Amino acid sequence: MHALIQGVILGVLTGGVYALMASGQTLIFGIMKVINLAQGAFVILAAYLAYQLFVSFGVDPFLSIPVTTVVMFGLGVGVQVLFLRPLRREDKAELSLLVTFAVALLVEGVLSVTWNTTHRSINTSYANDSISLWSFQITEVRLWAFLLSLAALGGLYLVLNRTRFGRAVRATVQNPDAALLLGVEAQRVSALGFGLGAATAAAAGSIYGLLYPFNAGSHYDLISRLLSIVVLGGMGSVGGAVIAAMIVSTSSAVVASTLSPVWSEMTFFVILLLVLLIRPQGIFGTAGRGAI
Repeated sequence: MHALIQGVILGVLTGGVYALMASGQTLIFGIMKVINLAQGAFVILAAYLAYQLFVSFGVDPFLSIPVTTVVMFGLGVGVQVLFLRPLRREDKAELSLLVTFAVALLVEGVLSVTWNTTHRSINTSYANDSISLWSFQITEVRLWAFLLSLAALGGLYLVLNRTRFGRAVRATVQNPDAALLLGVEAQRVSALGFGLGAATAAAAGSIYGLLYPFNAGSHYDLISRLLSIVVLGGMGSVGGAVIAAMIVSTSSAVVASTLSPVWSEMTFFVILLLVLLIRPQGIFGTAGRGAI
């Protein structure tokens, strides 16, 4: 029982970080109907940026998040304007997969040349500190990462539900043609939405570098998990992505702590297959367009 509860605690704390990564992924799909295969590469790029700021200037990874967020937001807007906007509307769903995968490979190449393929990690003075709660151990890094992820997700919620841009995003998700007739600038919303999705990857990337070792190729495993979370939660549903991240992360941690870490790697995909057999549109997805 102790191992089970410890696994649940670990899974919930880790799930917050995955939820932050997946929220940007599903936001981009909701606005543009683009499956962004570069999201994992954006996370790893942000992890490298946080790593370099820490090594070169001593900037704490948590404090580097505003810097990496701004950089990644600009990169996301640039990718949308330069590579995705020129695609014809009738071909965008298919070609965007190739374009975003090419962006991921480009990012991987730049990272390999700049930092080579050696695994890196951000080793702060508090990396191994932990809090004892009754008989359970909670690492401080994971706790702060979880709280920061919740704060970022709360900020994303406010942006989507309390701002003019958020209303334009939700209108575009629900009915892009009607939104266009109402004066919503679809191109601008798409560019800012892609940038916002990349910004969530930046926040998550700084945290990811604290939790796990990484190299230029780490995005392959990461994007497979993010796609599983997005599909499980329902394509286009940010709330669904958050719930799905918690489910799969907690399940994976419980399997690792009670059975074997080897089997935990399969948990993401087993849960995905089981849910899709029962509900093909995902937990919070709909047969039509998803809702933010």
